[in-house]
Amino acid sequence: MSTEPRHRCVILGGGGHARVVIDALRASRAGVVHGVLDSDRTLWGTKLLDVPILGGDELLPRLAHEGVTHFIVGLGGVGDNEPRRRLFEFGLKHRLIPLTISHPSAVCSPAARVGAGSVLFPTAVVNAGAVLGVNVIVNTGAIVEHDCRVGDHAHVATGAQLASTVRVGASAHIGVGATVRQCLSVGEGAVVGAGAVVVDDVAPRTVVVGVPARLMRRAPVPCSPHKAVRPVYAD
Repeated sequence: MSTEPRHRCVILGGGGHARVVIDALRASRAGVVHGVLDSDRTLWGTKLLDVPILGGDELLPRLAHEGVTHFIVGLGGVGDNEPRRRLFEFGLKHRLIPLTISHPSAVCSPAARVGAGSVLFPTAVVNAGAVLGVNVIVNTGAIVEHDCRVGDHAHVATGAQLASTVRVGASAHIGVGATVRQCLSVGEGAVVGAGAVVVDDVAPRTVVVGVPARLMRRAPVPCSPHKAVRPVYAD
């Protein structure tokens, strides 16, 4: 058994997604969870998979002083990944290190690159030549094929499939069970609806649904402009 010390980390955001993050973290043995921070006061003092919800984000400086060195964004996203981006940048602002997690059942090619703070959930696949930005979610059973590029803070949801050489913009959302044909682009902040089959490029900040996917509406513009985060790749 390894005697190497593991990273002490805090999870930013509680709820169902954070529960799966905790489970993946424990399975991967990438770190030890010190606690969860969440803005919902009704959760303070409760536990999530026996991990205490300590309070709000204002506790982060104190936790850093107490020896917490890493953070993970525990907030999921269904169409709007801007709150996840803001939490990620909040963690960086307090000089904590984003922890990257890959569940033991996930398959990630040694020839792929995974950005800091990204999470690969059970049975996810990231194939050779794929590049994930920072704070990306590749959810349970999702597939990111070879030579895809997935931008910062994007979410490839449960069972979604990106065929080869797909480009996904920052903060975009690929819905549950959606399929994106090879060599296409999904723009920044765009949303691909659950079960959609994308056969044409998707413009930034649009929502597409159906088979084949068609424009449903424009997505709201974020309150603050997206700030690119310098990529950092996990070892």
